[in-house]
Amino acid sequence: MGRRKHGKKKLSQDLLKDNLLKFFLKNPKKRLNAGILIKKLNLKNNRDSVVAALSQLKNDDYIRSVSEFKFVFNRRKSTELTTKEDKATYIGKVEMIRSGSAYVIVNGLEKDVYVPARQLNSAMNKDEVEVAVRFYKGKSPEGRVLKVTKRNTNRVLGTLKTSANAGVVNFQHKRSEINVFVSPKNYGGATDGDRVLVDITSWGEEGDSSVWGKVVRILNDLDQHDYTMESILVENGFASDYPEDVLKELELIKENITEEEISKRRDFRKTLCFTIDPDTAQDFDDAISYEVLENGNIEIGVHIADVTHYIKEGTALDKEAYNRSTSVYLVDRCIAMLPEKLSNNLCSLVPKKDRLVFSAVFTFDEKYKLKGEWFGKGIIHSDHRFTYDEAQESMDNSDGLFHQELSLVNKIALKLRNKRFKDGGIAFETDELKFYLDMNNKPTGVFVKERKQVHLLIEDFMLLANRRVAKYITLKSKSNPIPFVYRIHDVPDTDRLVNLKYLLEEYDVKLDLSSPDQIAASFNELSERAQIDDKYKLLMSFAIRTMSKAIYSTDNIGHYGLHFDYYTHFTSPIRRYSDVLVHRLLFKNLDDTFRTDKAKLEAMCVHISSQERRAMDAERDSIKFKQVEYIKEHEGEEFDGMISGMIDKGIFVEISDSKAEGLIPFDKMNDSFIVKENKVKAIGTKKGTTLKLGDKVRVKVIKADLISRLIDMEFIDFL
Repeated sequence: MGRRKHGKKKLSQDLLKDNLLKFFLKNPKKRLNAGILIKKLNLKNNRDSVVAALSQLKNDDYIRSVSEFKFVFNRRKSTELTTKEDKATYIGKVEMIRSGSAYVIVNGLEKDVYVPARQLNSAMNKDEVEVAVRFYKGKSPEGRVLKVTKRNTNRVLGTLKTSANAGVVNFQHKRSEINVFVSPKNYGGATDGDRVLVDITSWGEEGDSSVWGKVVRILNDLDQHDYTMESILVENGFASDYPEDVLKELELIKENITEEEISKRRDFRKTLCFTIDPDTAQDFDDAISYEVLENGNIEIGVHIADVTHYIKEGTALDKEAYNRSTSVYLVDRCIAMLPEKLSNNLCSLVPKKDRLVFSAVFTFDEKYKLKGEWFGKGIIHSDHRFTYDEAQESMDNSDGLFHQELSLVNKIALKLRNKRFKDGGIAFETDELKFYLDMNNKPTGVFVKERKQVHLLIEDFMLLANRRVAKYITLKSKSNPIPFVYRIHDVPDTDRLVNLKYLLEEYDVKLDLSSPDQIAASFNELSERAQIDDKYKLLMSFAIRTMSKAIYSTDNIGHYGLHFDYYTHFTSPIRRYSDVLVHRLLFKNLDDTFRTDKAKLEAMCVHISSQERRAMDAERDSIKFKQVEYIKEHEGEEFDGMISGMIDKGIFVEISDSKAEGLIPFDKMNDSFIVKENKVKAIGTKKGTTLKLGDKVRVKVIKADLISRLIDMEFIDFL
């Protein structure tokens, strides 16, 4: 696969000392020897030269010996040390933490920059800022925000408090707080005590940091559940409504499909075609067709809603779709990227209606080997809409609807899947949490969504379409690459993998770091164990955290997790703008060669990747809220759980049935505990009690706070 390669480096003795010192400075608690440092820093220097440099650092009192060959940073020298990042400034994104302080994530810096709350200079969560790095403290560089370069927050929710001169709306996010002033002329009909949605119009000027806004919506009609869901959307930068110019443009879109349009397309209306989606889905953006050809080969079509037929480049509708970049899925609703007329109607591949599609059609021989492919615009007429449960039932029963066709498609999908895993793809199976909600949207139960064969069937064919589209574009012009949107996934971070290796060894799990393929094999073995033991499921979650985040980019480095050299997103343009771009670029390159501006396309990829992360945060926030709301009804009750994390002041426990996580402070337990450096164990100093990640425990819920979305627990006993 195409990977970024980093060659080994041989450093001069002075530069070697600087690099070694910098590494000790960033990792002040680690005990390190020459061999480890050569590997960690990817050095070409021989062992003797590294040992000599370590001896000089020891003589200068920067490091001290902890054994004959191992050294650790000498903390007494920390105040004397500076690094090359001192006084440097960077642009990064703010990630607030519970204490009110933050980390600034800077592309290119190995460690995130810690910023104390007093040094944030009015920056809020997700803001883009210019940060000055001052010094290293512990493992992270520490700095201060010089200025906010781009605000993330442009809307707030809260209660309007009026006075003679101006009103104020206090916006409390779990990681930040802000007061927005509103002039009486901008109340929008709101009065004192009303819940309101406010657009921020000014972040203040030099010498006046007051933030001003105007009321755009009164929210008194929303109950607490709907108000919270709306708040989660606003906190993460999304809106549940659409601008007026988008709605006006939407009215002009015609619903009929002309004969002229049909004549330009491949007609699949007489080919068996069906959709398979969740039972709650309203937007069906993919369908499968099945046909046996005269020569006995099987033709399977992956038909995707032709969103680009309705959304033209540069229109208000297109700009709004790009700004959102994704649909947002909360526990009880979908905030669609496209307005309902498109997402649930014209673009949705509903049954018994003609629908326009962009198709990827694959031909397989009698041994299920891929023999041919075709990409192009088409028209379908879906014969049936399956839910996942209905399709699984049809596949399991010989008299089920389209049983034979579903079974054969599943056999081909299984062959594709087996090849992917044989080639080194990783089976990252994570629990998808769902809630039973009553008529008032109160959670009455929690369950983990079951993954069935039919889920995997659809997934395998979507992966095939995405992979083959990316390969088609890449190979079309290898000497002069066509700018394109790839879905990329880099190899795991080496330092994180080494830490994970030590963690897994505590549980007698081997992590082979000898090659990317061996790492993948180790992860798959862990995934298999996770299917039968929740302890390994927890370890799998730690393994996933070592992974790079999959993103969109014009620079194709392949997809490590899937083990694909070429990969993109083609199959969900109703809910992902990346797929809209892919459709446009693919169509322009079917009969010709088209190249767009790569720099502009890359900037769009960065934006879309950012919006994807925001949408995931919103989804997690809504799940967390419902977990806390569910647990709040059980305050004072006891539950079985598992130790899921550790910090210096306590342990986190995940309740087995609801997966809700709460904190048990050490000072509320009958022993004093010291947490080991790798955060795997905590040892009691009085009784010698050992707490370990994965331990099964009995806990009592003391308090569940809906505002902070935190749960306090009490330790009862081990299970």
